[in-house]
Amino acid sequence: RANTSQSYMWLVRGGPPEHPAVLFHYAPSRSGKVAEELVGDFQGYLQTDGFAGYNALGEREGIIHVGCLAHVRRKFVEALKAGSKKSSGGTAQTVVDLIGKLYHLEKQAQDAKCDADQIRAMRQAKATPIMARIKALLLEREKTTPPKSLLGKAIAYALGQWDRVAVYLKDGRLRPDNNLAENAIRPFAVGRKNWLFSGSPAGAAASAALYSLIETAKANGLEPLRYLHFLFEKLPLAKSQDDFRALLPQHLDSKTISA
Repeated sequence: RANTSQSYMWLVRGGPPEHPAVLFHYAPSRSGKVAEELVGDFQGYLQTDGFAGYNALGEREGIIHVGCLAHVRRKFVEALKAGSKKSSGGTAQTVVDLIGKLYHLEKQAQDAKCDADQIRAMRQAKATPIMARIKALLLEREKTTPPKSLLGKAIAYALGQWDRVAVYLKDGRLRPDNNLAENAIRPFAVGRKNWLFSGSPAGAAASAALYSLIETAKANGLEPLRYLHFLFEKLPLAKSQDDFRALLPQHLDSKTISA
């Protein structure tokens, strides 16, 4: 591929919460077909941002599509930053403040070490009314806000994603956003200008493999450099698929790689 061609790095984060895996995947396009290949025959909750390429996945039988509250909030923050000082008490600020209350509830539950059932009960009792207030406000303001303005676009995005975003209220195991995936891809995004004119798909695939190992190690509480030392020592001894699988960071702990 030419060095000036656009390419994409996809990221999927999943697995058991106590042993998550992070997968980077290089692809020459942003087609929804790439997402379908990555998801495969998975069934369960699938949380994404509002990219249209994910829509078909949400319609699959066995998949419950969950939206991202952080992406909804981001649109209103952008509208707020672009507005005048007078807008600080307007619709965008109100929505941002209400979403802040939702996250405050999540932090309280986290600090109290609530289990999934307790979190669900809290959300049903306290978060659901706040979500209802936000939706009612958006429906009201939609009628009078220019659709092409930043606020109008934020309202349209929020209402378009609303049913998916509200899914998190129904299950205490879910998070209100996909920030864990966003955080995992951030190190790659920060450094992307370093390889702006790299044109090798094979090199991109190799980078994806290394980023997958390092970010999965971090997600499982392993020190990345120590894990890589352990991996390079043990990898030549691996003979079977089970041997290779046992070296994946989600199957290890700090004591094992330090031994």
